[in-house]
Amino acid sequence: MPYQYDCIIIGGGIAGLQAAIQLGRYTVHKVLVIDSGYGRSTLSRNYHNILGFPDGISGPELRRRGKEQALKHNIEFVEGKAVKAAKEGDGFVISLESGAQYTSATLLLATGLTDRFPPLPGLVETLGLSVYVCPDCDGYEIEGKRTVVMGSGKAGAHMALILSARTQELIYVNHEGTEIPDDLMHSLNEAGIEYIEDPIREVLTEGDGQISGLTLASGRRLDAEQGFIAFGHNHVHSELAEQLGVDLLHNKHIETNARSKMTNVEGVWAAGDIGAHSEQATVAMGEGNMSAIWIHKTLTKMKESMKS
Repeated sequence: MPYQYDCIIIGGGIAGLQAAIQLGRYTVHKVLVIDSGYGRSTLSRNYHNILGFPDGISGPELRRRGKEQALKHNIEFVEGKAVKAAKEGDGFVISLESGAQYTSATLLLATGLTDRFPPLPGLVETLGLSVYVCPDCDGYEIEGKRTVVMGSGKAGAHMALILSARTQELIYVNHEGTEIPDDLMHSLNEAGIEYIEDPIREVLTEGDGQISGLTLASGRRLDAEQGFIAFGHNHVHSELAEQLGVDLLHNKHIETNARSKMTNVEGVWAAGDIGAHSEQATVAMGEGNMSAIWIHKTLTKMKESMKS
């Protein structure tokens, strides 16, 4: 093929690594993973709902193991941020912030999303250990426990309402004081959720990432055993997809073919939290694997057609 790589995977998180491992196991494709080194999985201190890890596994450790496994299958890695993607003939050219360029016959976008949250002292140390972002993944962890939802406006209110099925001791702190519609406020009151509109000064911990409460700008202290964040307006990293003409939904996520995970642009796949689905590590793994299988099928046809 007239390209440096058969496939370039942009994103070295859960979806990208799983796809790399699957493609590597075919042993016939030259694959590059471009990884910026930062994402949701680098922040999560513990995934609790992954098969085979009943006591959990951290995002950084899962990534370390995944990269180690991919390297055994001759997958290449480069650290850097991809800032431009363009169609070149039947393939693609990817430009990095550093100025480096790489070309490939196919492309997998696994760039994910970044949760928006303010730089509150003590918060990052608790993420995935006692403060969570996904009610489907970790609602179980707050069962019957005093829980504080740190958020903004409607996003935080909706999160609090979802979590009210898990615990009766629930407080919603509207950190940014963003307006909440009257009907939503009524629902909070009906559910017995305490509502506080006061900026958070600090997330208090007991060590090892265990939240113990919050201090607010007013000086008030709130005790808590667990927490959730929901500030809304998360950043979906779909800029490269947009450059390539990939169709985006109103929320910037990508809707792919349910079977193959290919986008509307031939030769471009998308997997993981950039897609339109439940944002879970296990879903990202599945999509990474599915996309790799169909990338392999496509590459095989390409190579066979070149021989004939």
